[in-house]
Amino acid sequence: GLIASAYLQKGGLKTAVLERRHVLGGAAVSEEIIPGFHFSRASYLLSLLRPHIYQDLELKKHGLKVYMRDPYSFTPMLEDGVRGRPPRSLTLGGDLAKTQQEIAKFSEKDVYPDFLSYLERLACAIHPLLDAPPVDIPGLTQGSLRKKITALGSLKPLVKSGLKLGKNIPDFYELVTAPAIKVLNRWFESEPLRATLATDSVIGANTSPNNPGSGYVLLHHVMGELEKEKGAWGYVEGGMGGVSQSIARSARSLGADIFTNRDVKQVLIGQDGSAKGIILTDGTEVHSKVVLSNATPYITFKQLTPKLPNFLAAPNSADGKPGPHHQCSIHLNCESMEVLEEAYREGQQGRPSSRPMIEMTIPSVLDPTLAPPGCHVVSLFIQFTPYLLEGRRAWTDEDRERFADTVFDWVEHYAPGFKNSIVGKDILTPPDLERVFVWYICMLYHSKHSLHLYLARPLPSVADYRSPVKGLYLCGSGSHPGGGVMGAAGWNSALKVLADFKRL
Repeated sequence: GLIASAYLQKGGLKTAVLERRHVLGGAAVSEEIIPGFHFSRASYLLSLLRPHIYQDLELKKHGLKVYMRDPYSFTPMLEDGVRGRPPRSLTLGGDLAKTQQEIAKFSEKDVYPDFLSYLERLACAIHPLLDAPPVDIPGLTQGSLRKKITALGSLKPLVKSGLKLGKNIPDFYELVTAPAIKVLNRWFESEPLRATLATDSVIGANTSPNNPGSGYVLLHHVMGELEKEKGAWGYVEGGMGGVSQSIARSARSLGADIFTNRDVKQVLIGQDGSAKGIILTDGTEVHSKVVLSNATPYITFKQLTPKLPNFLAAPNSADGKPGPHHQCSIHLNCESMEVLEEAYREGQQGRPSSRPMIEMTIPSVLDPTLAPPGCHVVSLFIQFTPYLLEGRRAWTDEDRERFADTVFDWVEHYAPGFKNSIVGKDILTPPDLERVFVWYICMLYHSKHSLHLYLARPLPSVADYRSPVKGLYLCGSGSHPGGGVMGAAGWNSALKVLADFKRL
């Protein structure tokens, strides 16, 4: 939403942003939950923000600073030590030779650099699809010949992507349609390596590595770029709110007006059926020629528009300083595919996973602005946690605390003493995420995440960002090409608005 406002203002339209909460950024926010501790409360890593947006809006000039991570992945094992040795662990990083040595602890046959090259070829080929609206299916199939000829231009990114894929089209098709485990099994024999890589095929998506389409989620998580390093993920200084604040500063510098604590009740619909502005919950009306909604498609159409319808393995050093693995995405309970699959099955049955998949990050090891000296903030991203418990029962405070204890107990297995070190916590179950960040049924990307939605995200009739209400557009993660702090939906939506504006 902030990105769309910046581009609209840059394109000559007077733009106002109305944020429901006291803090800007949706899920990309930093909040001082515990005095002195600043948390990236939901979104916690940056990679997918499109490079041209980063440059166009001069985000570095407006305060965006990113801490690169190397190594970037650490998976400790729970196993009995041999002759007094600690349990093994798997660390992945930019030094491919060193990474290969790590993998060799589990398999001499697995070749990781070749797999990275394979993913990079496929990810680079679909970049043209990210920076343009999807194919204009209605334009190609309906209306006058002139309209159809104009709509042919929407095919260019698809053709460009196909040409870049070339002979890799079969590999691409398999990855985006097959279960991730099928692809990973062909590349690797090491169970810890497969399970670690499989986390990128399920993180933020309520799916299993054994489900068709999970391969695309894996690809989605490697298609980004940070400081010109492809596929890299990093911590933002001050937390993920730093991204949102830098975008807001850029938008303001261009002349956009941004307001917080402005809760929108509904979109104003004129007698001609077009959007005329919005009404706040306090009754204030704000009139405009165009409305862009960064709420989920469900909220937009069902609630806002009245007409229309988510380490024993590496002991600390004596000086207490963080080790290289502390800056990584730390994968707990990720030693085998069966552990991930069992966690998924329990979640699908309405039971919080008894041995949940945990992605742990400690950004304060690189960013000292997040916590007082000697202290740290930890984010634990958990899979799989049901929206409703068995019997379609809502979460209670007791359920929330019980599940948090389960998570902390598992961290304690890997890192004894963790529980006693906790000075405060913030627990967000799926209903909490929906309440705080206005996600519908905890959909991290606003709608289901898969490649087929390129032509139909969130629905075929609104895939081009134009809603059935004239003058009302979608610009959030529920639109193509999805979420992950990418910004592309806002960019593409703004292009549509600027193209349509003269006719409006």
